[in-house]
Amino acid sequence: MAQHNDFGVDGETMARRYLEQHDYEILETNWRSGHLEADIIAFKDHRIVFVEVKTRTKDEFGDPESFVDRKKQKAYIRLANAYILQHDRTEEARFDIISVIANKEGVTIKHLPGAYSTIG
Repeated sequence: MAQHNDFGVDGETMARRYLEQHDYEILETNWRSGHLEADIIAFKDHRIVFVEVKTRTKDEFGDPESFVDRKKQKAYIRLANAYILQHDRTEEARFDIISVIANKEGVTIKHLPGAYSTIG
């Protein structure tokens, strides 16, 4: 696996641990439907939470979360619909972004609950 792929997996692992430490139940990691993939699907407060994780070594080109554009959001919403239908879930869905900046200075994790919605 390429080094940048390992780095992304490391970021997803850090994000998963962060969520677990904040009382989220992890339902799935890297869940796929067709060509779409959810980094993390979790459950908390009677909601299914679909989490996109963005990992970078620096933010000089913008915050990692700014790379979750409208096209990516729409794809995640389609993915969420597939998951909910396939697993016969009735809970409300929420879409979060976790950005991870990891470098020699340390690790910064930013969680953006409800970063976008199915409306708009």
